[in-house]
Amino acid sequence: MKLDNREVFKTLNPNKVWVPVFIGIAIVFAMFYMDPTVNAQTLRGVFDASIWSILLAVVFIVLRDAGYVFRIREVTNKHLTWTRAIYVIILWEFASAVTPSIVGGTAVAVFILNKEGIPLGKALAFTMLTAIMDNLFFVLGAPIILFLAQGYIFPESRVLEMRLGSSLEYLFWGSYTLYTIYSVLMALALFYRPRVFKWIMLRLFSIKWLRKWKYQANNYGDQIIEASKELKGKNFKYWLIIILTTIFIWSSRYLMLNALISAFETLSVFQHVVVFARQIIMWIVMMISPTPGSSGTAEFFFTQFFNEFLTGYTFVTSILWRMFSYYPYLLLGAIFLPRWVRQVFFKKKNGIK
Repeated sequence: MKLDNREVFKTLNPNKVWVPVFIGIAIVFAMFYMDPTVNAQTLRGVFDASIWSILLAVVFIVLRDAGYVFRIREVTNKHLTWTRAIYVIILWEFASAVTPSIVGGTAVAVFILNKEGIPLGKALAFTMLTAIMDNLFFVLGAPIILFLAQGYIFPESRVLEMRLGSSLEYLFWGSYTLYTIYSVLMALALFYRPRVFKWIMLRLFSIKWLRKWKYQANNYGDQIIEASKELKGKNFKYWLIIILTTIFIWSSRYLMLNALISAFETLSVFQHVVVFARQIIMWIVMMISPTPGSSGTAEFFFTQFFNEFLTGYTFVTSILWRMFSYYPYLLLGAIFLPRWVRQVFFKKKNGIK
C-alpha cells in the first residue's frame, strides 16, 4: 500500500475551508429570507438564552473532543503523546469538514497517523477500527433510540415529501440499510475473514463492466488483510475502553444540542430523549450529503427535525449549533495544518514532543 502525498494534500488544503463556509452562509441567508418566523425579535432572542445552558453545550463539545483524543491514544497503544493526539484529531476533523460526509477523512487519517511514526499497516488498522466503531454506534443505537422515542422519532416534513417525492422515514431507512450493510461487511472483513473478503472482491470485480477497478480492489483486499493482522490478539480491556469511549464521544456530541435547545426552551425528560434520538436519525440521513461537511444539508435538516421544539428560535439555534460543532474545526485545521507540516516534514520526528 502506498500513500500519494499530493492527493492527500488536495484534501488537507486550508483554501478548501471557503467552500463549506460559502455553502453554509448561502443556506443561512436563504433560510433567513424564506422563514416567516425569523425577524428582528427572534434574532434578539439569542440574548435571552440561558448562559448556563450555553456553557453546558460548550462543555459537551470539549468532552467530545477530549474523548476523541483519549480514544486515538488508546487505539494506538499510547504511541501518540497527548500533544500529537490533539494534532491528529484536529486534522482528522478538518479533513472530514472539507470533504463530503459520504467520503469522510479516513484516507487522510491513515496518512496523518503514518506521518506521526505509526507503520502504514497499523495506521490503516487503527483508522478502520475507529470508523467501524463509530458506524456500529449508529447501526446498533438507532433501533434502541427508535424504541425509546416511539411514535415521535420522525417529524412531519411536507417540504421533503414535496421535493424528494418520499417521506423522511423512507429516506432514513434507505440510508440506514446501506450504512448497516457497509458496516457489517467491513466488520466481518476486518475481524473475521479478511481473505474471504478479498476473494469476493476479486470475483466481483472480474465482471466485465467492473474489471477496470480490479487492481484497486486487489489492493484494498490486501489492505484489509494487513489491517486485520494488526488487530489480532488485543485483550478485553483494549476493546472495552474503545467501545465505552465511542459511546461517550457520540453521547457528548448529541447532548450538546440538547443543552443548546434548553437554552431557549424548557424540555421534559421525554423531549430530551426525542431530541437526542432525532440527532442519530438525522446523522444517518446526512451521511448521503454530497457537500463538504454536510454544509447546507445539515442546516436544512436541522429545521425539519427540531423546529417543533424551538418556538421562533430555530434559525438562531441552527446557527449556534453549526458554530459549535462544525466551523471551529475549519478554523483550527487551517491554523494547525501549516505547523504540523513543518513539524512532520521539516523536523526530525525525534524532536517532536
